Amino acid sequence: MQSFAAEFGVPVMTSESFQRAIQANWLRLMPYDPKDDPAEGRKDGASSADERPSAREVPLVLLVEDNHINQVVALEFLALMGVQAHLAKNGQEALSACHAATPDLVLMDIQMPGMDGLECTRRLRALQKAGVLPAFPILALTAHALDSDIAASLAAGMDEHLTKPLDFVALRGRLGRWLKLPGLSS
Repeated sequence: MQSFAAEFGVPVMTSESFQRAIQANWLRLMPYDPKDDPAEGRKDGASSADERPSAREVPLVLLVEDNHINQVVALEFLALMGVQAHLAKNGQEALSACHAATPDLVLMDIQMPGMDGLECTRRLRALQKAGVLPAFPILALTAHALDSDIAASLAAGMDEHLTKPLDFVALRGRLGRWLKLPGLSS
């Protein structure tokens, strides 16, 4: 039996290369217009960014993601939006991070080693219900886009369901519903 080895390099975009891509118009960052957003508005009466006071000038977003490439892209996008971001690589780290510094919003991957995003969300919502943590939105960020996946996210207590690959304009639009984004103030 023959065997072989291969190495596949995946380019990682640094902050400088990301900025060069924008300047060279390889990546276009368009202003967000809600009428262009295909997602429906909130139906459950949850508060929006305009209604919710924030004690912080710069919102804190907790990114819960185990894939390195997705981490790099999401953290770059969040930095461009002017928000502070913390990273957790699984559900257990996310619980610890929320206890250490309560986020204004959580972007939660679904499939992760150890505690997955659905279980982590259920636990965070239980802590909020018990008064241990204050309320904050949790948005699913996953490649799973079937109706059953969306239903499972919402049933676990997530507020919205975003799909990967991550799109800057869609992410900015969704976060803009929940947070005042300092990097995009008009």
